[in-house]
Amino acid sequence: MAVDSAHSSPLGPPAGEKDAKALQFIEEMTRNAESVQERVLAEILTRNSQTEYLTRFKLNDATDRETFKSKVPVITYEDLQPVIQRIANGDRSPILSAHPISEFLTSSGTSAGERKLMPTIKEELDRRQLLYSLLMPVMNIYVPGLDKGKGLYFLFVKSETRTSGGLLARPVLTSYYKSDHFKTRPFDPYNVYTSPNEAILCPDSFQSMYTQMLCGLLERHQVLRLGAVFASGLLRAIRFLQLNWRQLAQDIETGSLNPNITDSSLSGCIAKILKPNPELAEFVRHECLKDSWEGIVTRIWPNTKYLDVIVTGAMAQYIPTLDYYSGGLPLACTMYASSECYFGLNLNPMCKPSEVSYTIMPNMAYFEFLPHEPDSAGVSLTRDSPPKLVDLVGVEIGKEYELVITTYAGLCRYRVGDILRVTGFHNSAPQFHFVRRKNVLLSIDADKTDEAELQTAVENASRLLREFNTSVVEYTSYAYTKTIPGHYVVYWELLVKDSANTPNNEVLQQCCLAMEVSLNSVYRQCRVADNSIGPLEIRMVKNGTFEELMDYAISRGASINQYKVPRCVSFTPIMELLDSRVISAHFSPALPHWTPERRR
Repeated sequence: MAVDSAHSSPLGPPAGEKDAKALQFIEEMTRNAESVQERVLAEILTRNSQTEYLTRFKLNDATDRETFKSKVPVITYEDLQPVIQRIANGDRSPILSAHPISEFLTSSGTSAGERKLMPTIKEELDRRQLLYSLLMPVMNIYVPGLDKGKGLYFLFVKSETRTSGGLLARPVLTSYYKSDHFKTRPFDPYNVYTSPNEAILCPDSFQSMYTQMLCGLLERHQVLRLGAVFASGLLRAIRFLQLNWRQLAQDIETGSLNPNITDSSLSGCIAKILKPNPELAEFVRHECLKDSWEGIVTRIWPNTKYLDVIVTGAMAQYIPTLDYYSGGLPLACTMYASSECYFGLNLNPMCKPSEVSYTIMPNMAYFEFLPHEPDSAGVSLTRDSPPKLVDLVGVEIGKEYELVITTYAGLCRYRVGDILRVTGFHNSAPQFHFVRRKNVLLSIDADKTDEAELQTAVENASRLLREFNTSVVEYTSYAYTKTIPGHYVVYWELLVKDSANTPNNEVLQQCCLAMEVSLNSVYRQCRVADNSIGPLEIRMVKNGTFEELMDYAISRGASINQYKVPRCVSFTPIMELLDSRVISAHFSPALPHWTPERRR
Protein backbone atom coordinates (compact mmCIF):
# COMPACT_ATOMS: atom_id res chain seq x y z
CA MET A 1 0.00 0.00 0.00
CA ALA A 2 2.56 2.57 1.10
CA VAL A 3 5.75 3.13 -0.87
CA ASP A 4 8.89 1.64 0.62
CA SER A 5 10.84 4.51 2.20
CA ALA A 6 14.01 3.21 0.56
CA HIS A 7 12.61 4.12 -2.86
CA SER A 8 14.07 7.23 -4.46
CA SER A 9 12.07 10.42 -4.08
CA PRO A 10 9.73 11.32 -6.94
CA LEU A 11 10.10 14.99 -5.97
CA GLY A 12 12.80 16.77 -7.86
CA PRO A 13 15.08 18.02 -9.12
CA PRO A 14 14.81 21.16 -6.98
CA ALA A 15 15.19 24.61 -8.53
CA GLY A 16 17.74 25.67 -5.90
CA GLU A 17 19.13 25.06 -2.43
CA LYS A 18 16.12 26.58 -0.69
CA ASP A 19 13.77 24.36 -2.69
CA ALA A 20 15.92 21.33 -1.95
CA LYS A 21 15.41 21.87 1.80
CA ALA A 22 11.66 22.21 1.35
CA LEU A 23 11.40 19.05 -0.76
CA GLN A 24 13.57 17.18 1.72
CA PHE A 25 11.23 18.29 4.53
CA ILE A 26 8.23 16.92 2.60
CA GLU A 27 10.06 13.63 2.13
CA GLU A 28 10.95 13.33 5.81
CA MET A 29 7.44 14.12 6.98
CA THR A 30 5.76 11.72 4.56
CA ARG A 31 8.26 8.88 5.12
CA ASN A 32 7.73 9.08 8.87
CA ALA A 33 4.02 9.89 8.87
CA GLU A 34 3.20 7.38 11.63
CA SER A 35 5.83 8.57 14.10
CA VAL A 36 5.16 12.25 13.27
CA GLN A 37 1.48 11.70 14.04
CA GLU A 38 2.30 10.05 17.37
CA ARG A 39 4.56 12.98 18.26
CA VAL A 40 1.97 15.58 17.24
CA LEU A 41 -0.74 13.99 19.37
CA ALA A 42 1.60 13.67 22.36
CA GLU A 43 2.59 17.35 22.01
CA ILE A 44 -1.04 18.49 21.83
CA LEU A 45 -2.13 16.37 24.79
CA THR A 46 0.87 17.34 26.92
CA ARG A 47 0.41 21.02 26.23
CA ASN A 48 -3.37 21.06 26.72
CA SER A 49 -3.64 18.42 29.48
CA GLN A 50 -4.80 20.93 32.09
CA THR A 51 -7.40 22.63 29.92
CA GLU A 52 -10.96 22.53 31.12
CA TYR A 53 -12.04 20.53 28.08
CA LEU A 54 -9.47 17.72 28.31
CA THR A 55 -9.64 17.35 32.11
CA ARG A 56 -13.31 16.34 31.66
CA PHE A 57 -12.18 13.04 30.18
CA LYS A 58 -9.70 12.05 32.93
CA LEU A 59 -6.78 11.21 30.68
CA ASN A 60 -4.47 11.38 33.72
CA ASP A 61 -1.64 12.85 31.61
CA ALA A 62 -1.76 9.94 29.13
CA THR A 63 -0.58 10.94 25.65
CA ASP A 64 -0.98 7.65 23.79
CA ARG A 65 -3.51 7.13 21.03
CA GLU A 66 -5.36 4.25 22.66
CA THR A 67 -6.24 6.19 25.82
CA PHE A 68 -7.08 9.30 23.80
CA LYS A 69 -9.43 7.41 21.49
CA SER A 70 -11.12 5.49 24.28
CA LYS A 71 -11.86 8.53 26.43
CA VAL A 72 -12.25 11.60 24.19
CA PRO A 73 -15.47 11.73 22.11
CA VAL A 74 -15.78 12.63 18.44
CA ILE A 75 -17.61 15.97 18.21
CA THR A 76 -19.18 18.51 15.89
CA TYR A 77 -19.24 22.31 16.04
CA GLU A 78 -22.60 22.24 17.80
CA ASP A 79 -21.04 20.25 20.65
CA LEU A 80 -18.39 22.94 21.12
CA GLN A 81 -20.60 25.96 20.67
CA PRO A 82 -21.24 26.62 24.40
CA VAL A 83 -17.52 26.80 25.28
CA ILE A 84 -16.72 28.78 22.13
CA GLN A 85 -19.40 31.26 23.16
CA ARG A 86 -17.77 31.61 26.59
CA ILE A 87 -14.42 32.39 24.97
CA ALA A 88 -16.14 34.85 22.60
CA ASN A 89 -17.77 36.52 25.61
CA GLY A 90 -14.39 37.12 27.23
CA ASP A 91 -13.55 34.05 29.33
CA ARG A 92 -9.74 33.90 29.17
CA SER A 93 -9.25 30.75 31.27
CA PRO A 94 -7.63 27.76 29.51
CA ILE A 95 -10.85 26.17 28.25
CA LEU A 96 -9.68 24.53 25.00
CA SER A 97 -6.06 25.58 24.72
CA ALA A 98 -3.25 26.21 27.21
CA HIS A 99 -2.06 28.99 24.89
CA PRO A 100 -4.26 32.10 24.75
CA ILE A 101 -6.84 32.21 21.96
CA SER A 102 -5.51 35.01 19.76
CA GLU A 103 -8.57 35.42 17.52
CA PHE A 104 -11.42 33.53 15.90
CA LEU A 105 -11.31 32.41 12.30
CA THR A 106 -14.76 32.53 10.75
CA SER A 107 -15.82 29.44 8.89
CA SER A 108 -18.88 28.75 6.74
CA GLY A 109 -22.35 29.26 8.17
CA THR A 110 -24.05 27.01 10.69
CA SER A 111 -27.66 25.97 10.46
CA ALA A 112 -28.50 28.97 12.63
CA GLY A 113 -27.19 31.21 9.88
CA GLU A 114 -24.13 32.56 11.68
CA ARG A 115 -20.55 31.90 10.70
CA LYS A 116 -18.74 29.33 12.82
CA LEU A 117 -16.07 30.75 15.13
CA MET A 118 -12.88 28.69 15.05
CA PRO A 119 -10.50 29.44 17.94
CA THR A 120 -6.85 29.83 16.96
CA ILE A 121 -3.53 30.63 18.62
CA LYS A 122 -0.65 32.80 17.42
CA GLU A 123 1.69 29.94 16.53
CA GLU A 124 -0.82 28.56 14.02
CA LEU A 125 0.32 31.36 11.71
CA ASP A 126 3.78 29.77 11.73
CA ARG A 127 2.27 26.41 10.84
CA ARG A 128 0.25 27.91 7.98
CA GLN A 129 3.29 29.83 6.75
CA LEU A 130 5.27 26.57 6.73
CA LEU A 131 2.75 24.96 4.40
CA TYR A 132 2.74 28.03 2.13
CA SER A 133 6.55 27.81 1.94
CA LEU A 134 6.30 24.32 0.41
CA LEU A 135 4.01 25.25 -2.49
CA MET A 136 6.43 26.97 -4.87
CA PRO A 137 9.28 24.45 -4.42
CA VAL A 138 6.83 21.78 -5.62
CA MET A 139 5.51 23.97 -8.46
CA ASN A 140 9.03 24.78 -9.61
CA ILE A 141 9.58 21.07 -10.35
CA TYR A 142 6.82 21.18 -12.96
CA VAL A 143 7.00 24.75 -14.28
CA PRO A 144 10.52 26.14 -14.77
CA GLY A 145 11.36 29.82 -14.88
CA LEU A 146 8.75 31.21 -12.49
CA ASP A 147 11.47 33.43 -10.99
CA LYS A 148 11.61 35.32 -14.31
CA GLY A 149 8.24 37.02 -13.85
CA LYS A 150 5.34 37.65 -11.48
CA GLY A 151 2.00 36.27 -10.35
CA LEU A 152 -1.22 38.21 -10.91
CA TYR A 153 -3.27 37.09 -7.92
CA PHE A 154 -6.61 38.61 -6.99
CA LEU A 155 -6.48 38.50 -3.19
CA PHE A 156 -8.87 40.31 -0.87
CA VAL A 157 -9.52 40.97 2.78
CA LYS A 158 -13.06 40.49 4.07
CA SER A 159 -14.91 42.30 6.83
CA GLU A 160 -13.90 41.53 10.41
CA THR A 161 -15.70 42.03 13.69
CA ARG A 162 -14.97 41.72 17.39
CA THR A 163 -16.84 39.41 19.71
CA SER A 164 -18.41 40.82 22.87
CA GLY A 165 -15.26 39.72 24.72
CA GLY A 166 -13.02 41.73 22.37
CA LEU A 167 -11.51 38.99 20.19
CA LEU A 168 -11.22 39.56 16.44
CA ALA A 169 -13.37 37.32 14.26
CA ARG A 170 -12.39 37.19 10.59
CA PRO A 171 -11.78 34.76 7.71
CA VAL A 172 -8.54 32.78 7.80
CA LEU A 173 -7.09 34.45 4.68
CA THR A 174 -7.89 37.93 6.00
CA SER A 175 -6.01 36.97 9.17
CA TYR A 176 -3.04 35.81 7.10
CA TYR A 177 -2.93 38.81 4.72
CA LYS A 178 -3.04 41.22 7.67
CA SER A 179 -0.26 39.39 9.52
CA ASP A 180 3.43 40.28 9.42
CA HIS A 181 4.03 36.84 7.89
CA PHE A 182 2.43 38.22 4.73
CA LYS A 183 3.01 41.98 4.95
CA THR A 184 6.73 41.77 5.71
CA ARG A 185 7.45 38.51 3.90
CA PRO A 186 11.04 38.19 2.66
CA PHE A 187 11.66 38.68 -1.03
CA ASP A 188 11.38 35.46 -3.01
CA PRO A 189 11.97 35.69 -6.77
CA TYR A 190 9.64 32.72 -7.30
CA ASN A 191 6.78 34.37 -5.45
CA VAL A 192 6.43 38.01 -6.55
CA TYR A 193 2.95 39.50 -7.06
CA THR A 194 1.93 42.31 -9.39
CA SER A 195 -0.52 43.53 -6.70
CA PRO A 196 1.04 45.74 -4.02
CA ASN A 197 0.09 44.95 -0.41
CA GLU A 198 -1.91 48.19 -0.26
CA ALA A 199 -4.25 46.89 -2.98
CA ILE A 200 -4.73 43.49 -1.34
CA LEU A 201 -5.32 45.04 2.09
CA CYS A 202 -7.78 47.71 0.94
CA PRO A 203 -11.13 46.83 2.56
CA ASP A 204 -13.18 48.33 -0.27
CA SER A 205 -13.71 45.47 -2.73
CA PHE A 206 -14.10 47.74 -5.78
CA GLN A 207 -10.94 49.76 -5.09
CA SER A 208 -9.01 46.60 -4.30
CA MET A 209 -10.10 44.78 -7.47
CA TYR A 210 -9.65 47.86 -9.65
CA THR A 211 -6.07 48.54 -8.59
CA GLN A 212 -5.09 44.86 -8.69
CA MET A 213 -6.42 44.63 -12.25
CA LEU A 214 -4.69 47.89 -13.19
CA CYS A 215 -1.34 46.65 -11.88
CA GLY A 216 -1.86 43.36 -13.72
CA LEU A 217 -2.43 45.21 -16.98
CA LEU A 218 0.58 47.49 -16.47
CA GLU A 219 2.84 44.45 -16.09
CA ARG A 220 1.08 42.18 -18.53
CA HIS A 221 4.27 40.76 -20.06
CA GLN A 222 5.67 40.00 -16.59
CA VAL A 223 2.69 37.85 -15.59
CA LEU A 224 3.54 34.14 -15.62
CA ARG A 225 0.58 32.86 -13.57
CA LEU A 226 -2.89 34.11 -12.73
CA GLY A 227 -4.71 33.16 -9.60
CA ALA A 228 -7.38 33.67 -6.98
CA VAL A 229 -8.40 31.53 -4.05
CA PHE A 230 -11.43 30.00 -5.77
CA ALA A 231 -12.27 29.59 -9.44
CA SER A 232 -15.29 31.83 -8.86
CA GLY A 233 -12.97 34.64 -7.72
CA LEU A 234 -10.90 34.54 -10.90
CA LEU A 235 -14.02 34.60 -13.05
CA ARG A 236 -15.28 37.55 -11.05
CA ALA A 237 -12.05 39.37 -11.93
CA ILE A 238 -12.62 38.67 -15.64
CA ARG A 239 -16.17 39.96 -15.33
CA PHE A 240 -14.80 43.06 -13.57
CA LEU A 241 -12.50 43.67 -16.54
CA GLN A 242 -15.48 43.35 -18.90
CA LEU A 243 -17.32 46.05 -16.95
CA ASN A 244 -14.40 48.43 -16.29
CA TRP A 245 -11.88 48.15 -19.14
CA ARG A 246 -12.76 51.56 -20.61
CA GLN A 247 -11.89 53.40 -17.39
CA LEU A 248 -8.80 51.22 -16.88
CA ALA A 249 -7.61 52.01 -20.42
CA GLN A 250 -8.14 55.72 -19.81
CA ASP A 251 -6.08 55.57 -16.61
CA ILE A 252 -3.29 53.82 -18.51
CA GLU A 253 -3.43 56.30 -21.39
CA THR A 254 -3.36 59.44 -19.23
CA GLY A 255 -1.30 58.14 -16.31
CA SER A 256 -3.91 59.46 -13.87
CA LEU A 257 -5.89 57.23 -11.53
CA ASN A 258 -9.67 56.79 -11.53
CA PRO A 259 -11.03 59.38 -9.02
CA ASN A 260 -13.17 56.62 -7.45
CA ILE A 261 -9.98 55.25 -5.89
CA THR A 262 -10.19 57.31 -2.72
CA ASP A 263 -8.08 55.20 -0.34
CA SER A 264 -5.09 57.52 0.18
CA SER A 265 -2.47 54.83 0.87
CA LEU A 266 -3.64 52.96 -2.21
CA SER A 267 -3.76 55.94 -4.57
CA GLY A 268 -0.35 57.09 -3.33
CA CYS A 269 1.11 53.66 -3.99
CA ILE A 270 -0.39 53.41 -7.51
CA ALA A 271 0.73 56.95 -8.39
CA LYS A 272 4.34 55.75 -8.14
CA ILE A 273 3.88 53.08 -10.81
CA LEU A 274 1.20 54.55 -13.12
CA LYS A 275 2.72 56.48 -16.05
CA PRO A 276 1.06 57.49 -19.35
CA ASN A 277 1.17 54.57 -21.81
CA PRO A 278 -1.10 55.25 -24.84
CA GLU A 279 0.18 52.14 -26.66
CA LEU A 280 -0.86 49.80 -23.83
CA ALA A 281 -4.20 51.61 -23.48
CA GLU A 282 -4.90 51.09 -27.18
CA PHE A 283 -4.00 47.40 -26.88
CA VAL A 284 -6.42 46.93 -23.95
CA ARG A 285 -9.22 48.65 -25.91
CA HIS A 286 -8.50 46.59 -29.02
CA GLU A 287 -8.71 43.26 -27.16
CA CYS A 288 -11.67 44.13 -24.94
CA LEU A 289 -13.76 45.49 -27.83
CA LYS A 290 -13.69 42.16 -29.68
CA ASP A 291 -17.01 40.35 -29.82
CA SER A 292 -15.57 37.17 -28.36
CA TRP A 293 -13.70 37.04 -25.07
CA GLU A 294 -12.55 33.49 -25.70
CA GLY A 295 -8.89 33.19 -24.71
CA ILE A 296 -8.85 36.74 -23.25
CA VAL A 297 -6.43 35.68 -20.49
CA THR A 298 -3.68 34.60 -22.86
CA ARG A 299 -4.40 37.45 -25.25
CA ILE A 300 -3.79 40.05 -22.54
CA TRP A 301 -1.24 38.07 -20.49
CA PRO A 302 0.52 36.07 -23.22
CA ASN A 303 3.21 34.53 -21.00
CA THR A 304 0.79 32.92 -18.53
CA LYS A 305 1.79 29.32 -17.86
CA TYR A 306 -1.12 28.25 -15.64
CA LEU A 307 -4.07 29.40 -13.53
CA ASP A 308 -3.69 28.91 -9.76
CA VAL A 309 -7.22 28.35 -8.42
CA ILE A 310 -9.18 25.80 -6.43
CA VAL A 311 -11.34 23.83 -8.88
CA THR A 312 -12.12 20.81 -6.70
CA GLY A 313 -15.45 20.13 -5.01
CA ALA A 314 -18.17 22.66 -5.85
CA MET A 315 -15.67 24.78 -7.81
CA ALA A 316 -15.42 22.09 -10.53
CA GLN A 317 -18.56 23.62 -12.06
CA TYR A 318 -16.44 26.57 -13.24
CA ILE A 319 -13.84 24.56 -15.20
CA PRO A 320 -15.49 24.94 -18.67
CA THR A 321 -15.78 28.72 -18.21
CA LEU A 322 -12.16 29.01 -17.09
CA ASP A 323 -11.08 26.95 -20.10
CA TYR A 324 -13.04 29.28 -22.38
CA TYR A 325 -11.49 32.48 -21.04
CA SER A 326 -7.97 31.08 -20.72
CA GLY A 327 -7.74 29.10 -23.93
CA GLY A 328 -7.36 25.87 -21.97
CA LEU A 329 -4.47 26.83 -19.69
CA PRO A 330 -3.55 24.23 -17.05
CA LEU A 331 -5.41 24.66 -13.75
CA ALA A 332 -3.24 24.20 -10.66
CA CYS A 333 -4.82 23.32 -7.29
CA THR A 334 -1.89 23.67 -4.93
CA MET A 335 -3.13 23.17 -1.36
CA TYR A 336 -5.92 21.93 0.87
CA ALA A 337 -6.87 24.03 3.89
CA SER A 338 -9.75 25.26 6.01
CA SER A 339 -10.42 27.67 8.87
CA GLU A 340 -9.94 24.85 11.37
CA CYS A 341 -6.56 23.71 10.09
CA TYR A 342 -4.26 23.64 7.07
CA PHE A 343 -4.04 20.05 5.87
CA GLY A 344 -1.74 19.39 2.95
CA LEU A 345 -0.57 20.07 -0.57
CA ASN A 346 -0.81 18.75 -4.11
CA LEU A 347 2.49 17.15 -5.07
CA ASN A 348 1.43 17.00 -8.72
CA PRO A 349 -0.11 20.47 -9.16
CA MET A 350 -0.24 20.36 -12.96
CA CYS A 351 -2.46 17.28 -13.14
CA LYS A 352 -6.00 17.43 -14.54
CA PRO A 353 -8.53 18.93 -12.11
CA SER A 354 -10.41 15.62 -11.93
CA GLU A 355 -7.20 13.91 -10.78
CA VAL A 356 -6.22 16.37 -8.04
CA SER A 357 -5.07 14.64 -4.87
CA TYR A 358 -3.75 16.29 -1.75
CA THR A 359 -1.02 14.77 0.39
CA ILE A 360 -1.80 15.31 4.07
CA MET A 361 1.22 16.72 5.91
CA PRO A 362 1.35 14.80 9.21
CA ASN A 363 2.94 17.68 11.18
CA MET A 364 -0.06 20.02 10.75
CA ALA A 365 -2.43 18.32 13.25
CA TYR A 366 -3.46 14.87 14.43
CA PHE A 367 -5.68 13.28 11.79
CA GLU A 368 -8.30 10.56 12.03
CA PHE A 369 -10.75 9.31 9.45
CA LEU A 370 -14.35 8.26 9.88
CA PRO A 371 -15.35 5.68 7.24
CA HIS A 372 -18.08 7.08 5.00
CA GLU A 373 -20.39 5.07 2.79
CA PRO A 374 -20.94 7.14 -0.38
CA ASP A 375 -24.64 6.23 -0.68
CA SER A 376 -25.51 6.45 2.99
CA ALA A 377 -26.39 9.40 5.19
CA GLY A 378 -23.04 8.97 6.92
CA VAL A 379 -22.13 7.36 10.21
CA SER A 380 -24.23 8.07 13.26
CA LEU A 381 -22.12 8.74 16.32
CA THR A 382 -23.29 8.07 19.85
CA ARG A 383 -21.50 7.67 23.16
CA ASP A 384 -22.87 4.11 23.37
CA SER A 385 -21.44 3.02 20.03
CA PRO A 386 -18.21 4.91 19.44
CA PRO A 387 -17.10 4.77 15.81
CA LYS A 388 -14.01 2.96 14.65
CA LEU A 389 -11.88 5.82 13.38
CA VAL A 390 -8.85 5.06 11.22
CA ASP A 391 -5.43 6.66 11.70
CA LEU A 392 -3.67 8.60 8.93
CA VAL A 393 -1.50 5.74 7.69
CA GLY A 394 -4.29 3.17 8.09
CA VAL A 395 -6.70 4.44 5.44
CA GLU A 396 -7.37 2.26 2.39
CA ILE A 397 -7.09 3.23 -1.26
CA GLY A 398 -10.48 3.73 -2.93
CA LYS A 399 -12.41 4.22 0.31
CA GLU A 400 -14.13 7.43 1.41
CA TYR A 401 -13.75 9.02 4.83
CA GLU A 402 -14.89 12.06 6.76
CA LEU A 403 -11.93 14.05 8.11
CA VAL A 404 -11.58 14.34 11.91
CA ILE A 405 -8.86 16.56 13.42
CA THR A 406 -7.18 17.33 16.71
CA THR A 407 -5.31 20.65 16.61
CA TYR A 408 -2.77 22.54 18.69
CA ALA A 409 -5.40 25.28 19.14
CA GLY A 410 -7.65 22.93 21.11
CA LEU A 411 -10.06 21.23 18.72
CA CYS A 412 -10.20 17.56 19.79
CA ARG A 413 -11.56 14.85 17.52
CA TYR A 414 -13.48 17.49 15.59
CA ARG A 415 -15.47 16.50 12.49
CA VAL A 416 -14.52 18.94 9.74
CA GLY A 417 -17.33 17.82 7.42
CA ASP A 418 -15.12 17.15 4.37
CA ILE A 419 -15.58 13.84 2.56
CA LEU A 420 -12.30 12.56 1.05
CA ARG A 421 -11.43 9.54 -1.12
CA VAL A 422 -8.01 7.90 -0.79
CA THR A 423 -6.23 7.78 -4.14
CA GLY A 424 -2.76 6.60 -3.16
CA PHE A 425 0.23 7.26 -0.96
CA HIS A 426 3.35 9.39 -1.11
CA ASN A 427 5.81 7.41 0.95
CA SER A 428 3.62 6.49 3.95
CA ALA A 429 1.37 9.58 3.83
CA PRO A 430 -2.01 9.07 2.11
CA GLN A 431 -3.23 11.19 -0.75
CA PHE A 432 -6.86 12.26 -0.93
CA HIS A 433 -9.26 13.47 -3.57
CA PHE A 434 -11.69 16.03 -2.16
CA VAL A 435 -15.15 14.62 -2.87
CA ARG A 436 -17.45 17.21 -1.32
CA ARG A 437 -18.54 19.01 1.81
CA LYS A 438 -20.89 16.83 3.81
CA ASN A 439 -24.57 17.77 3.36
CA VAL A 440 -23.83 20.78 1.11
CA LEU A 441 -26.47 21.16 -1.59
CA LEU A 442 -25.73 24.49 -3.27
CA SER A 443 -22.55 26.55 -3.53
CA ILE A 444 -21.53 29.41 -5.82
CA ASP A 445 -18.60 30.99 -3.96
CA ALA A 446 -17.78 30.69 -0.24
CA ASP A 447 -21.44 29.92 0.51
CA LYS A 448 -22.65 26.47 1.52
CA THR A 449 -26.39 25.79 1.65
CA ASP A 450 -27.66 22.43 2.90
CA GLU A 451 -30.99 20.68 2.31
CA ALA A 452 -32.55 21.73 5.62
CA GLU A 453 -31.71 25.38 5.00
CA LEU A 454 -33.15 25.30 1.49
CA GLN A 455 -36.31 23.65 2.84
CA THR A 456 -36.72 26.40 5.46
CA ALA A 457 -36.20 29.09 2.81
CA VAL A 458 -38.86 27.56 0.56
CA GLU A 459 -41.29 27.28 3.49
CA ASN A 460 -40.74 30.90 4.48
CA ALA A 461 -41.18 32.13 0.92
CA SER A 462 -44.29 30.03 0.28
CA ARG A 463 -46.10 31.81 3.13
CA LEU A 464 -46.45 34.75 0.74
CA LEU A 465 -48.63 32.53 -1.48
CA ARG A 466 -51.24 31.76 1.18
CA GLU A 467 -53.41 34.77 0.45
CA PHE A 468 -53.68 33.44 -3.12
CA ASN A 469 -54.71 29.99 -1.87
CA THR A 470 -51.59 28.67 -3.59
CA SER A 471 -48.88 26.31 -2.36
CA VAL A 472 -45.57 24.86 -3.55
CA VAL A 473 -46.16 21.25 -4.64
CA GLU A 474 -42.51 20.36 -5.31
CA TYR A 475 -39.18 22.06 -5.82
CA THR A 476 -35.59 21.41 -6.75
CA SER A 477 -32.55 23.63 -7.35
CA TYR A 478 -29.16 24.04 -8.93
CA ALA A 479 -26.21 26.41 -8.91
CA TYR A 480 -26.30 28.37 -12.18
CA THR A 481 -22.74 29.30 -13.16
CA LYS A 482 -23.02 30.27 -16.82
CA THR A 483 -23.16 33.93 -15.83
CA ILE A 484 -20.70 35.84 -13.65
CA PRO A 485 -21.53 35.93 -10.86
CA GLY A 486 -23.50 32.69 -10.65
CA HIS A 487 -26.76 32.41 -8.74
CA TYR A 488 -29.17 29.93 -7.20
CA VAL A 489 -32.00 28.67 -9.41
CA VAL A 490 -35.00 27.09 -7.65
CA TYR A 491 -37.67 25.30 -9.72
CA TRP A 492 -41.19 25.55 -8.26
CA GLU A 493 -44.30 23.66 -9.23
CA LEU A 494 -47.37 25.39 -7.75
CA LEU A 495 -50.83 24.18 -6.83
CA VAL A 496 -53.15 27.11 -7.67
CA LYS A 497 -56.64 26.54 -6.25
CA ASP A 498 -58.21 29.75 -7.61
CA SER A 499 -57.22 30.51 -11.19
CA ALA A 500 -58.81 33.95 -10.91
CA ASN A 501 -56.41 34.89 -8.09
CA THR A 502 -52.94 33.67 -9.05
CA PRO A 503 -49.73 35.18 -7.64
CA ASN A 504 -48.24 37.72 -10.05
CA ASN A 505 -44.63 38.50 -10.95
CA GLU A 506 -44.23 40.98 -8.10
CA VAL A 507 -45.35 38.40 -5.52
CA LEU A 508 -43.01 35.76 -6.93
CA GLN A 509 -40.14 38.25 -6.91
CA GLN A 510 -40.86 38.80 -3.21
CA CYS A 511 -40.75 35.01 -2.78
CA CYS A 512 -37.21 35.08 -4.24
CA LEU A 513 -36.19 37.77 -1.76
CA ALA A 514 -37.84 35.90 1.12
CA MET A 515 -35.74 32.85 0.27
CA GLU A 516 -32.56 34.94 0.23
CA VAL A 517 -33.41 36.53 3.57
CA SER A 518 -33.76 32.99 5.00
CA LEU A 519 -30.32 31.84 3.82
CA ASN A 520 -27.22 32.03 6.02
CA SER A 521 -24.99 35.03 6.61
CA VAL A 522 -22.23 33.72 4.32
CA TYR A 523 -24.66 33.62 1.39
CA ARG A 524 -25.96 37.10 2.23
CA GLN A 525 -22.42 38.51 2.56
CA CYS A 526 -21.57 37.09 -0.87
CA ARG A 527 -24.70 38.81 -2.24
CA VAL A 528 -24.38 42.15 -0.48
CA ALA A 529 -20.71 42.86 0.26
CA ASP A 530 -18.75 40.67 -2.16
CA ASN A 531 -21.07 40.72 -5.19
CA SER A 532 -20.00 37.13 -5.79
CA ILE A 533 -23.54 35.74 -6.05
CA GLY A 534 -26.32 37.13 -8.25
CA PRO A 535 -30.03 37.46 -7.38
CA LEU A 536 -31.83 34.19 -6.61
CA GLU A 537 -34.14 33.01 -9.41
CA ILE A 538 -37.37 31.02 -9.15
CA ARG A 539 -38.37 29.23 -12.34
CA MET A 540 -42.04 28.21 -12.40
CA VAL A 541 -42.68 24.89 -14.17
CA LYS A 542 -45.86 23.41 -15.63
CA ASN A 543 -48.06 21.18 -13.50
CA GLY A 544 -46.98 17.57 -13.75
CA THR A 545 -43.29 18.41 -14.32
CA PHE A 546 -42.10 16.63 -11.19
CA GLU A 547 -44.13 13.53 -12.11
CA GLU A 548 -42.26 13.52 -15.41
CA LEU A 549 -39.03 13.84 -13.43
CA MET A 550 -39.97 10.74 -11.43
CA ASP A 551 -40.91 8.83 -14.58
CA TYR A 552 -37.53 9.71 -16.07
CA ALA A 553 -35.68 8.54 -12.94
CA ILE A 554 -37.63 5.26 -12.88
CA SER A 555 -36.88 4.71 -16.56
CA ARG A 556 -33.22 4.89 -15.61
CA GLY A 557 -33.60 2.25 -12.92
CA ALA A 558 -34.72 4.15 -9.80
CA SER A 559 -37.04 2.28 -7.44
CA ILE A 560 -40.58 3.68 -7.48
CA ASN A 561 -40.88 2.86 -3.76
CA GLN A 562 -37.72 4.68 -2.76
CA TYR A 563 -37.79 7.59 -5.21
CA LYS A 564 -37.38 11.02 -3.62
CA VAL A 565 -37.37 14.30 -5.50
CA PRO A 566 -33.73 15.43 -5.61
CA ARG A 567 -33.42 18.81 -3.88
CA CYS A 568 -30.50 19.72 -6.13
CA VAL A 569 -29.91 18.64 -9.73
CA SER A 570 -26.82 18.70 -11.94
CA PHE A 571 -27.47 15.92 -14.47
CA THR A 572 -27.88 17.64 -17.87
CA PRO A 573 -30.91 15.64 -19.16
CA ILE A 574 -32.84 16.41 -15.97
CA MET A 575 -32.03 20.11 -16.18
CA GLU A 576 -33.04 20.13 -19.85
CA LEU A 577 -36.35 18.48 -18.94
CA LEU A 578 -36.99 21.06 -16.20
CA ASP A 579 -36.04 24.01 -18.41
CA SER A 580 -38.31 22.77 -21.22
CA ARG A 581 -41.25 22.99 -18.78
CA VAL A 582 -40.54 26.51 -17.44
CA ILE A 583 -43.47 28.89 -17.85
CA SER A 584 -41.98 31.97 -16.14
CA ALA A 585 -38.82 33.15 -14.38
CA HIS A 586 -38.58 35.58 -11.47
CA PHE A 587 -35.57 37.20 -9.78
CA SER A 588 -35.02 38.66 -6.35
CA PRO A 589 -35.73 42.42 -6.70
CA ALA A 590 -33.44 43.61 -3.90
CA LEU A 591 -30.51 42.67 -1.71
CA PRO A 592 -31.21 40.69 1.46
CA HIS A 593 -30.20 42.27 4.77
CA TRP A 594 -26.60 41.64 5.81
CA THR A 595 -24.36 43.39 8.31
CA PRO A 596 -20.84 42.47 9.47
CA GLU A 597 -21.83 42.80 13.12
CA ARG A 598 -22.32 39.53 14.93
CA ARG A 599 -25.67 38.97 16.57
CA ARG A 600 -24.21 38.00 19.93
